Amino acid sequence: MAKITGLGGAFLRAADPKALYAWYEEHLGIAASYGSFLFPKEMQRAHVAVAFFPKGSDYFPVAQPAILNFQVDDLDGVLEKLKAAGVVVDPKTEDYEYGRFGWFVDSEGNRVELWEPAG
Repeated sequence: MAKITGLGGAFLRAADPKALYAWYEEHLGIAASYGSFLFPKEMQRAHVAVAFFPKGSDYFPVAQPAILNFQVDDLDGVLEKLKAAGVVVDPKTEDYEYGRFGWFVDSEGNRVELWEPAG
């Protein structure tokens, strides 16, 4: 069944992402990998990423201060369900070694990311 399975991450803008990663590593002891903090499944029920984006990044709309990322078990199924409900869905998806991504726009006009983890 196509459904949300958890939070995939939180993505925030930062004036200096590298410095902010270093601050978190120094003060909280968490190291960045793949451009974010990845907390292994042993620590969580599933991976959750926290990533910092430059203030001017176009990864999500500049006027939007953050983007939600939800983990899903069937990206295509969730996107089809959203389309069928009349939700604006980005027609592109992206595939990486760590999973597949797709996007939609919520009722407030926020771009939201969906992630189907690899494996």
